[in-house]
Amino acid sequence: QVQLVESGGGLVQAGGSRRLSCAASGRTFSDYAMGWFRQAPGKEREFVAVISRAGASTYYAPSVKGRFTISRDNTKNTVYLQMNNLKPEDTAVYYCAGQLSPSSSSTPRQGKDFDSWGQGTQVTVSS
Repeated sequence: QVQLVESGGGLVQAGGSRRLSCAASGRTFSDYAMGWFRQAPGKEREFVAVISRAGASTYYAPSVKGRFTISRDNTKNTVYLQMNNLKPEDTAVYYCAGQLSPSSSSTPRQGKDFDSWGQGTQVTVSS
């Protein structure tokens, strides 16, 4: 498994922006499709975005499409989530996750498909 550490969470006003980072170590980062999930209080964890091993393919949840952008830098072993036009309903703990993927185009979207998880970072959007 790859070890994942998120950072960049915090308090932001509605309409603002925030960039989350997830640093990976321990395995070959470019072998992993990387995703972001989030979990709000009292709610189930939900998929946010995913990016394929080399970054050629991405997929977003409808609730964030057009506002969030996932990217990765395989030279820095890091995946990012740029969040723009944040809304109070985006408030959640955000987790990054990795899937050791045999396919360069794989974009898994279910939590059960991911092998490794970070500890999460809190994002709070005030109205």
